[in-house]
Amino acid sequence: PGALERAAYELAEDAWGENVRYLEVRYSPVLHSGGGMSLAEAVAAPLQGLTRAEDDFGIRTGLIICGIRSMEPSVSLRMAETAVEFMDQGVVAFDLAGAEAGNPARDHKKAFQYAADHNLGITVHAGEADGAGSIAQALHECHARRLGHGTRLMEDPVLEAYVNDFRVPLEVCLTSNVQTRVVPSVADHPIRRYFDAGLVVTLSTDNRLFSATTLTDEYWLAHQELDFGLDELKEVSLLGFQSAFLPYEAKVNLLEEVEAELEGIKGIQKD
Repeated sequence: PGALERAAYELAEDAWGENVRYLEVRYSPVLHSGGGMSLAEAVAAPLQGLTRAEDDFGIRTGLIICGIRSMEPSVSLRMAETAVEFMDQGVVAFDLAGAEAGNPARDHKKAFQYAADHNLGITVHAGEADGAGSIAQALHECHARRLGHGTRLMEDPVLEAYVNDFRVPLEVCLTSNVQTRVVPSVADHPIRRYFDAGLVVTLSTDNRLFSATTLTDEYWLAHQELDFGLDELKEVSLLGFQSAFLPYEAKVNLLEEVEAELEGIKGIQKD
C-alpha cells in the first residue's frame, strides 16, 4: 500500500508542478490486489496519496477505477462495486480499459449498470483499437458520459453528430494515439476536425510514463502540429474543466478561477 500511496502523491505533485489544477487518475485496483493486499487497501492507498497532495499543493483530484475488458465481467462488476464503496472518499467514476478489439464493452454491462444505478460517473475507453461501433456500445449500452479517446468516431458521421448534439466529451490523447498506431502522426489526428465541428474535445496524457509525455507536451503538440492557437487552447482547457467528474458547485468555482487566470495570461501575451 505504501508504494501506491507514494505513486499517487508524486503523480499529483508532478502534475501540480506543470500547473495542472485538476487531476483525474485512473487505474485498476485488481491489478494491485493480491500478495497480501486487499482490494480495499489497493483503493485506499492511492486515495490517501491524492488527499495528501491536495493538502500539500492545493491541487484538486479524483480517482477513476477501471474494469479490464479482457478479464471476466464478474471482475468488472467487482470493480464497479468497489468504486461505489469509495464514492465518498474520492472515487469519481468507473471506466473500462484494456484491449478493445475482440473484447466488447457490452460484455461488462452489469458493471456499468451498477455504476449508473448508484449515480457514479462513467467513462469508457472506446474508438481507439476498435471502430465507431465500439463507441456506440459505450454510449448506448454502457451509459458512458465521456469517451476515452473516441478517435475513430468519424467513421460514423451520424454517431459523430449524436456525440456533438449531446455534448459527450472526448478524452483525446495525441501522443498515445500515434504510439498505438491509431493515427500515423499527430498532424493526422482528427481532433482538429472534431474541434472545428464543435465537439467537446479535451486533452489528456493517457499514460505519462509509457507515453513519455506530460499535459504540457500534449498542448504544445496541438499547437505545433495542428495549429491550435492560444484562444483555441484556452477553449480546450475550459472544456476539460467543464467535463470533469466534479460536483457542480466545485466545477463552477474552479472554472471561475481558471478563466480569470487564463485571461491574465492572454493579457500578458498581448502586451
